[in-house]
Amino acid sequence: MPLRHAAFILFAISTSGIAQTKVTGNPARLERIKAAKMPAITKALSFDNPEADAILAALEVFPPDNPWNLLVENWPVHPNSKKIVATIGVDKPFRYNPDMGFALVPPDQKTLDVKIVGYPDESDKGPFPVPDLVPIEGWPAYFKGKKWTLDDVQRNVMKEDSDRHGIVVDPTNRMLHEFYQLRKTDKGWEATCSATFDLKSNKLRPDGWTSSDAAGLPIFPSVVRYDELKRGVVDHALRVTVRKTRRAYVYPATHFASRLTDENLPRMGERLRLRQDFDVSGFSAEVKPILVALKRYGMLVADNGIEWAVSVAPDPRISILHDELRKIKGSDFEVVQAPPGYKPPKE
Repeated sequence: MPLRHAAFILFAISTSGIAQTKVTGNPARLERIKAAKMPAITKALSFDNPEADAILAALEVFPPDNPWNLLVENWPVHPNSKKIVATIGVDKPFRYNPDMGFALVPPDQKTLDVKIVGYPDESDKGPFPVPDLVPIEGWPAYFKGKKWTLDDVQRNVMKEDSDRHGIVVDPTNRMLHEFYQLRKTDKGWEATCSATFDLKSNKLRPDGWTSSDAAGLPIFPSVVRYDELKRGVVDHALRVTVRKTRRAYVYPATHFASRLTDENLPRMGERLRLRQDFDVSGFSAEVKPILVALKRYGMLVADNGIEWAVSVAPDPRISILHDELRKIKGSDFEVVQAPPGYKPPKE
């Protein structure tokens, strides 16, 4: 059976020859995607509408054996888990940022040059299919009720000093383009860094390279979207930020962003999981899928920022989730590691 249509399975074998831990993707995820027919995309779309929802429901984001798609509910706890969690904050609340919007583009979207002004040696080359409606981080939910237009935000007329992530997805060709500090100017687009990912492949960034995220990871595969919450299933790992990280990274990350060497600090790419004994039954139908995903897939440390903050699309259709998520504390999480014998998938 082709790998695309089967869960990736690897067994970690003990010295006695008994299978210890199975590393697998989720067959139900693949069956759902196969059953959904992707509508033709003929024009650029913002992420926050029903037309985009239908396209996203049929989009396979990375192969089944990709680290974003692996079930980790049975992975062993890291021997230093308690100390790592303590450095992030056992009493600090879990939270989210309604930050990572994106644009969907057709396969014939016009490509443009984007001037790279910060990390040209660690950036992928253009031109890129950047549409006029590409959202900048936080648009539109964060700017609701404010006087700014999308063009104002793209040009940063408010002069905000922020990450200004910009994300463009080509669903037909399954290609992803992400930008750090994307900005429109009178001379065209510019960004501090550009990163392109083939969603049909497990290929990582070159070792030591950053991306639009400090860990060198893609952002789009980690974002909680409206179509997922409406469906009641989030079928992938999430990204999480913490204030202090170590000068180290672990697969699938390719880059660190710290001078600190304390071994109790999390590395970029560190995977955390909501404890299996955490009771999610009392949470709303909108929050529960996020918590179940954190039990099943976990979340990867992707950037330095507010502790215990995951990314949710800034979609006005998503309710405010803060009150419920803040009931969860750092002590409800644990660090996990891949089981013995696990080998990362080939490209």
